[in-house]
Amino acid sequence: MLKFTCCDAVKQFSEHAAAPLLRGITRGYERECLRVDRSGTLAQTPHPLTLGSKLTHPWITTDYSEALLEFITPPSQDPAFPLQFLRDIHRYSAQQLQGEYLWAGSMPCVLSTDQAIPIADYGPSNAARFKYVYREGLGLRYGRQMQTIAGAHYNWSLPADFWLALQDGCCAKNVGQAFVSERYFGLIRNFLRFGWLIPYLFGASPAICESFLRGHPSDLPELVPGTRYGPYATSLRMSDLGYQNRAQANLHISVNSLAEYTQALEAAIRTPDPYYEQLGVRDGDHWKQLNANLLQTESEYYAGIRPKRVGHDRPAKALQRDGVEYIEMRLFDLNPFIDIGIAPEQSTFADVLLLMCLFRDSPPITSREQSENDENKHRIVNYGRQPGLQLLVHNREQPFRSLAHELFDDMQPFADMLDAAYGGQRYSSTMQGLRTRIDQPDSTPSAQVLEAARTQGGFFNFGMQMARQHTQALQAQALDAATTAKFVASVKDSLQAQQKIDAAEQGSFEAFVAQYFA
Repeated sequence: MLKFTCCDAVKQFSEHAAAPLLRGITRGYERECLRVDRSGTLAQTPHPLTLGSKLTHPWITTDYSEALLEFITPPSQDPAFPLQFLRDIHRYSAQQLQGEYLWAGSMPCVLSTDQAIPIADYGPSNAARFKYVYREGLGLRYGRQMQTIAGAHYNWSLPADFWLALQDGCCAKNVGQAFVSERYFGLIRNFLRFGWLIPYLFGASPAICESFLRGHPSDLPELVPGTRYGPYATSLRMSDLGYQNRAQANLHISVNSLAEYTQALEAAIRTPDPYYEQLGVRDGDHWKQLNANLLQTESEYYAGIRPKRVGHDRPAKALQRDGVEYIEMRLFDLNPFIDIGIAPEQSTFADVLLLMCLFRDSPPITSREQSENDENKHRIVNYGRQPGLQLLVHNREQPFRSLAHELFDDMQPFADMLDAAYGGQRYSSTMQGLRTRIDQPDSTPSAQVLEAARTQGGFFNFGMQMARQHTQALQAQALDAATTAKFVASVKDSLQAQQKIDAAEQGSFEAFVAQYFA
């Protein structure tokens, strides 16, 4: 049964008196995407100059690899804007590719050696070199191939007026930014409890190319020669094979409060790890990693959801000083059937889930419950479509389907709340449609990807067909003159901004790194 915190406030919002405040929700997307050549091999070409400077461009950059594009939408209070703008970025970027394609799925194309994965090079400045060395450290610690896995991140925040109204309704002990941060951390804890719904409903990485295993043994059976798969998997990207790497299994970062979270991250970036010390930080003038600590920087911590604060300081330092500004939800796989990788219903569902997580009672997470949350996510990403699947609730096995239906029941008032804010029935109808996936696992994207891979002779064949089809379709969609001019100007501005950075006086890199961690 759903338990709300601040019942009076929930009643106030559920009666729609304050629902217009929800029109101020701010959203944005980040989408990662590999470039591949015509044979489906990871591109070895530099980031196209016609896409601007990856160091300074506001919307088009790279993530780990020179071949791993990252598209970023500006924050907006218009629910439709993020995907509209993301489509424009895709159309412009696809038209700059010469004989290359945008890989369609989260799990990578055919990979050869680790060293054949080029690290993104941001230029000669200390800031650019810092980004490069950090990435070298990731490759040293976890292997470069893990860094080629792509996904979509959803950035989300509530407006100041909403927080004032909620604070009044809650008779809160904390006020202002302290109250906001406290409630965002409550949301994060509930997301860790119930976020398994995301990979079940939207996971789309149940299969991998054999080359991803690099000859290592695997429990995954063979779908067809060259393709391994989880028969009931939803998101191998979020499994131990992917970003939930076992190397961080013993890294415990508490989300029970802002103070505990930031203190744990601060400790991790300052605590030496014997294995990383053995690997070494420098080889003469060549830096192999930024340091030999548990984490090089806070960004190295892989989490399904993160509290964020825009600023020039390190993430933990900015959060300590100014509190949580927004949250970044990181569980979305790329949908290979969609040219921009993301379906409209994903943000609609996320809005509802995040609101429920915000309002629902959210006690601290004990070590026992953390193990339970981790186990539930493990079961969903590896066996989510298995008939009779059970999840853990307070140490007891419960049927997945009944738990999922109960959560949909609990989310319905928040879908109604959002429909009242924006008008229409978009949220309720989307939830109704997604709910059918609980009892019809074959309708999930993961099941559809498996069927397509089986039909087309393997994961690579399917991924390559989608990459070619989507890229060519995006290239055929001409941008209007004003949008083209906007992107051309942004490219020019970013290149000029990088030139200024590169020409500026640079001190020693060692001093730059020391100052960053001061």
